[in-house]
Amino acid sequence: MSSAEAGRAGTWFGPVSTAATAVVVGFASTILLIMDAARSVGATPAQQASWAAALCFGMAVTTLILSWRARMPIITAWSTPGAVLIATSGGGIGYEAALGAFVVAGVLMCLAALITPLARAIAKIPAPIAAAMLAGVLLKYTLGVPGAAMALPWLVLPLAGTFFALRVTYPLYAVPAIVVFGIALAAFTGLFAGTSFSLAVTPLVPVMPRFESAAILGLGIPLFLVTMASQNMPGFAVLRAAGYEPPVSLCLGVTGFASVLLAPFGSHAINLAAITASIVTGPDNHPDPAKRWLVAWPYLVLYTLVGLTAASFVQILGGLPAPLITAIAGLALFAPLMGGVIAMLKEMRDIESALVTFLVTASGVQIAGVGSAFWGLVAGLLLFGVRHVKEMAKQ
Repeated sequence: MSSAEAGRAGTWFGPVSTAATAVVVGFASTILLIMDAARSVGATPAQQASWAAALCFGMAVTTLILSWRARMPIITAWSTPGAVLIATSGGGIGYEAALGAFVVAGVLMCLAALITPLARAIAKIPAPIAAAMLAGVLLKYTLGVPGAAMALPWLVLPLAGTFFALRVTYPLYAVPAIVVFGIALAAFTGLFAGTSFSLAVTPLVPVMPRFESAAILGLGIPLFLVTMASQNMPGFAVLRAAGYEPPVSLCLGVTGFASVLLAPFGSHAINLAAITASIVTGPDNHPDPAKRWLVAWPYLVLYTLVGLTAASFVQILGGLPAPLITAIAGLALFAPLMGGVIAMLKEMRDIESALVTFLVTASGVQIAGVGSAFWGLVAGLLLFGVRHVKEMAKQ
């Protein structure tokens, strides 16, 4: 190999390896949540596969567009908190109405890109209240882990032990490891329902969205807010911490447009990556920060391949016993829940309004067909506003 060839190989080794890590961590960590969200709104197995494939294709293309245009490693992901929101709030919402809510959430993202005051208004939602809404949404899944352990202790307890051991040593790989370990345990104990799987290209299944006010208020608006607060804002922060200045309007516009375009195929939200973004923004990607955007090319190829075989992944993971799926999903959300609780209790003066937001959201209450995430946000903001107006009057 010539020195020039060796140099080219060295240039691509970092982007390929970090892209592969980001894809494995991002996909394996939360694909079960995507499936659960799809099932909660009545998606058929074909629609579940289409949902996963559309997200993968959208992430692949938007990552390339943003990274190439900005010449920085801007990778996108699906909204994990959004998937949890759908799974916990979408029980009374049909598939077509859910797609309509996804379209609205994407349109709001586009508006945030075009209308600067709107983006600023979203950014001014008190951080403790936004964190409390997120924590309330995530709580249901984490509470399912003890019940799953009671149902299948010989499966769930070793899984939980492995998870927390890896959290101490190699936290980045804790969730992907328990997904693989869980499948292996289920197969070894004979609880794996799948018998045969077909490897074929996953077709996208288009469905016409239906726009219902209850679904828009209870799902669409909270999906937009939770995605902005827990995905896009941290994603921008990761890029800035790595020394980049991301083009905010471009990022919101491209991901919002992609979300609208792919919603009829099941895609609920495409946004900036937060956790996996830290994998590709450092020197492990490339020693030269100006060349780290090259990670977009292997990311495009890998997520396109995953999207093409999404139906096979859905088949395999769908063969796991329900308590095991509950346990893996709950453990996967342990760290985000912990972060949300810490953030919501950070400001002493706002603890009361944050706690009200958290409790109303976690309650699962529905009013006029609108889900608890919306009402939790409303209750928290009202209490926050009353308290701060009262404090201003005293001054």
